[in-house]
Amino acid sequence: MSSRQRTEVSRNQVLAYRVAVHGFDRSSPAPGMLTLGVQDTPYGSAGPALAARGASRDGLELVWSFRGAPHLHRRADLRALAAALWPLDDADATARIDTAVIREGARLGIEAFRVTAEAFRDVVTVPMAKAEVSTAVSAAVPESLTYWCERCGAQHISGLLFQQAGLFGSVRVAPKGNGTVLAPLATRFPVPAAASGTAELVRAYLRFLGPATPAEVAKYLGTRPAAVKAVWPDDLAEVWVEGRKAWLPASGLEALVSARGSDRLVRLLPPGDPYLQARDRALVVPDKSREKEIWRAIGGPGALLVGSEIAGTWRAKAAGRQLDLTVTTFGPLSPTVRKRLDDEAATVASARGAAGVRLHIA
Repeated sequence: MSSRQRTEVSRNQVLAYRVAVHGFDRSSPAPGMLTLGVQDTPYGSAGPALAARGASRDGLELVWSFRGAPHLHRRADLRALAAALWPLDDADATARIDTAVIREGARLGIEAFRVTAEAFRDVVTVPMAKAEVSTAVSAAVPESLTYWCERCGAQHISGLLFQQAGLFGSVRVAPKGNGTVLAPLATRFPVPAAASGTAELVRAYLRFLGPATPAEVAKYLGTRPAAVKAVWPDDLAEVWVEGRKAWLPASGLEALVSARGSDRLVRLLPPGDPYLQARDRALVVPDKSREKEIWRAIGGPGALLVGSEIAGTWRAKAAGRQLDLTVTTFGPLSPTVRKRLDDEAATVASARGAAGVRLHIA
């Protein structure tokens, strides 16, 4: 790994830099962070994430992408995204799907992704329920990629492989009620023959969630550090953050060094927001108990961003056509922040299709 410069930066500078590059000032109608997509977990959370940046959903498509999670991406980018996410080699492929239920099948490496993607292309020619697709794809792939599900009384393909291979099979995702419908993309493309452009994904992570390390990027991609190091970009700047070495694109170094936070900015970030996808969570939220609350494995809350600090959590529930939004703060909020919070609650309500909002501050 090469570096052009080594610089000491503070935690405050890193967070202020990330807030700026994420477009939270709403100065751009299509922030560059869409390069990494916007995760939509739970379904519907991507809307408030886009609204927090003043971005539109126009031209975006919901697909399973990073780690098999549903993300909104630009339709025009999907073919290149599929090539960039395609496993680099068999070891990389195995690392992405190696679980106890298909330990033997995971050793198939890239072939596991190829046969599953081809099965998707053959099966999903019209909109179909996810369960129906799973049954058909499970029957089309090698048995070693499936396992017996006692609850369903059926042989299932590994969910981790199933969802990661969907994009490679030109499949889009459409939530419907309490279920999911899968459909062919309007413009289909062949299953990738080989990975290409993966270094650009690494560079995008380092731009929007850096400075970072290969291990952190690997966690984001769902693979091992060795795979990331194989495509590690050479146009990076080396920096030291709180005594830890990390990297970001050299083109962003000046912005990082000069970054300054502002308490005037207030945003309500939904669970899974791109800003919360950074793998150096202890840097973003140093308090361990608060870190565990924000990044809960199931049913995590949204985060209140004030300036460049996470200042609380929030949850919302529908109450007829209204939205009840409750913010639990980590400390006192100034009158100015409280006033701006009213505006942000209204933004979340609008993004969720509610007619109005009732804000509660705990």
